[in-house]
Amino acid sequence: MRRALSKAINRQAIVDKVMEGLALAASSPVPPSVIGHDPALKPEPYDPEGAKKLLAEAGYPDGFALKLSAPNNRYINDEQVAQAIAQMFSRIGVRTSVEALPLSAFLSRARHQELGVAMLGWGSLASDLALRSLAATSNPEKGYGAWNWAHYSNAELDKLIERSLSTVDPDQREIAARAASAFAVRDVAYIPLHYQIATWAMRRSLVYAARTDEFTFAHQFRSARPQE
Repeated sequence: MRRALSKAINRQAIVDKVMEGLALAASSPVPPSVIGHDPALKPEPYDPEGAKKLLAEAGYPDGFALKLSAPNNRYINDEQVAQAIAQMFSRIGVRTSVEALPLSAFLSRARHQELGVAMLGWGSLASDLALRSLAATSNPEKGYGAWNWAHYSNAELDKLIERSLSTVDPDQREIAARAASAFAVRDVAYIPLHYQIATWAMRRSLVYAARTDEFTFAHQFRSARPQE
């Protein structure tokens, strides 16, 4: 079922039309240049006919209805993205309505498992860190699954995440993190959409290193001119 919904999404159309080019189609938990991003992993191809076939195999040849919940004031064009996804789901027979909420209300309801299908954004310094929060089996003592509100659980993925996080050597950690990412993608632990591109407008004389958390701090601006 998760694979069918993933195949129903035309990620490039969202990037081009909804995000106006300020995004990249996503294939894994983290974007390029972040630990654990594997360039060998490609975004799920848009395949509505394949999605319909998977729905039929799952016992839903005529589709079903669902509600997609999303914030409407947190991510770039978040409500518009949700509306686009709803239309794509509806084309394969999954009749989808959108519930767009302010972030505070959205997070409160999501934490209490009051949402059926939810759209959430995430930023991380490494894929194993992201997966520990988003897809690992909930284990408060170890700090696993803090944001795994869907209660996804797979013991093999848990082992891969733990192996990666316990690896000290940077090169070996990269390999382990990629393995965990690949497993999560294969098992559709979540449905990746896109990596949004945060932008800053400034004078040519200033330089600002983009942050994954999108924050802007005045003390991190620097002059583009070399110091004399």
